Amino acid sequence: MSTTKTNSVKKIIPSKLETGFQQFLYKHVGKYIPASMTPNQVTMIGALGGLFAIICTLLTHISFWFFIGTIVGILVHLIADDLDGYVARSRNMSSQAGAYFDLITDVLFSTFFLVAFGLSPYASIELVAFAAPVYGIINVTAMNYIIYCNEFLFPRIGPIEAHMMYVAVAILSMIFHTGPIFILFGFEIMIADVIVIVGLIPTYYEMIRLEVQLFRRLKEKEK
Repeated sequence: MSTTKTNSVKKIIPSKLETGFQQFLYKHVGKYIPASMTPNQVTMIGALGGLFAIICTLLTHISFWFFIGTIVGILVHLIADDLDGYVARSRNMSSQAGAYFDLITDVLFSTFFLVAFGLSPYASIELVAFAAPVYGIINVTAMNYIIYCNEFLFPRIGPIEAHMMYVAVAILSMIFHTGPIFILFGFEIMIADVIVIVGLIPTYYEMIRLEVQLFRRLKEKEK
């Protein structure tokens, strides 16, 4: 989930890490983006980076070294995901179509990356099945905040935290690639499974919190 491409919407970012990362990119990277490049082109670069990460993750069946490509793809997606909105706002090129393109590529990347990771030898597909829909649900909730509250509300565990978790599971899978770290109730638990569980607990809480908060605000508007 990245910066929305609509100027009238109030953007709320609770994560200081996300805010700091965005400001760093805007100051040190944004000024080097060619003037001829459009926001949708930046989004497409991020989408291609995400696709590269997905393909490399699937190829870890051949060698765990493909996780290096996974990490590179994730970083490309993360950087482009923040810079497309910056380009749109700074060059007065915001559009609803661009915002939708940004949203859908984010959802597709996160969903299929987690599925690819679950299909790799380094994570349990049963556990990943609970993680794959979460990012999409949070994005849909965020879009409803825009539609009904005129706010683009980032979750407290935002895009940069999610991408950092993806990078962490890739790095740790490279380090602990020899097999499960322990067996629980007949299930082989990989190091990536532990990271996913740790990340899922606060992410599910944040997802539910945003949904309940929006529901209450909409009920208040109806009174």
